[in-house]
Amino acid sequence: MTKLFKLDEMDCAVCAAKAEKKVQKISGVTNATIDFMSQRLCVEAENIDDALIKAVEEAVQKVEPDCGVLPL
Repeated sequence: MTKLFKLDEMDCAVCAAKAEKKVQKISGVTNATIDFMSQRLCVEAENIDDALIKAVEEAVQKVEPDCGVLPL
């Protein structure tokens, strides 16, 4: 399954790379990529449920606390 997220207020390309690595380490995530220019996060996982979405939000916000993670 694939889920797209809009990243609101991701200000730094280095932070985007760090957040991408954190999301990739979440259990169940098979791949994650952040396109800094479009402010989009694409997550591929075996099962995308509310718990996984919350884990993605928390991982991104640990790197960039003011960044909103909005499911598309």
